[in-house]
Amino acid sequence: MAEEFRSAKIDVEQGKRLYKALTATSDELFQVLLDPEMQVLRSILKNQSLSEDHLLTLLKRRDLTEDLLKAIYQLEMVKGSHRLQVALVKNPGTPGPVVLALLPFLHLFELVDLCLIPGVTPDQKFAAERAILQRLPTIELGNKMTLARRATATVVGEILKGGETRLVEICLSSPRLREVAILQFINGATSSAETISIIARHSKWKLRPNLRLAILKNRRTPAIWFTLFLPQLRTADVRNLLTSRSLNQAQKKLVQDELKKRGSG
Repeated sequence: MAEEFRSAKIDVEQGKRLYKALTATSDELFQVLLDPEMQVLRSILKNQSLSEDHLLTLLKRRDLTEDLLKAIYQLEMVKGSHRLQVALVKNPGTPGPVVLALLPFLHLFELVDLCLIPGVTPDQKFAAERAILQRLPTIELGNKMTLARRATATVVGEILKGGETRLVEICLSSPRLREVAILQFINGATSSAETISIIARHSKWKLRPNLRLAILKNRRTPAIWFTLFLPQLRTADVRNLLTSRSLNQAQKKLVQDELKKRGSG
């Protein structure tokens, strides 16, 4: 009997909260937004006083269910509100299909911010990075420079691959750039004598053994770097350079001369 009474009391209390969600005034709605019950929050969406500010407040919560977030996405209000679209994308509970549908509406640096905010899910980050990469060919140089300074390792690495001299310098100074991206660039078709030299003299990267070897295996590398780097290599590494088919004749002669100096020609 006591159990039935408690159950009835709970039903009555929930009914009151549901009714409040449907009928609350604009000011009262902000209090209702704190309700832990998803069904109550779902009822808020039918309230005539519901505004963009209410939804923005609601979307700051990190405990919202996928069903509730889908229901918010389907509101007519969301279609005309950029702020709501951004807030939905940034909520970690928003389902992947909804995020993908909204990403095209986000500005370039909103996508960058999404990648970097604490708590972003791997799926959200991957989707945002892919959206940025799809836009790269049409992004003007100034924005690419900003991207090279602020974006994730994946995006910075992709910008580096383009081989634009001014962008290469900025990318190399990015704290997020990975060594593997530089190796891929050196070995790729877009590296040039100038950009290879930029890497070879960069204070952060010039001492990396793997990068030095990659530089010395590139036929576009200027002779000066053979002169500077070869004396610091192990004899075994210098010998291995001679087996590289990518070296031109002038480069091979520099390697052979280094071996002769060591008495290993």
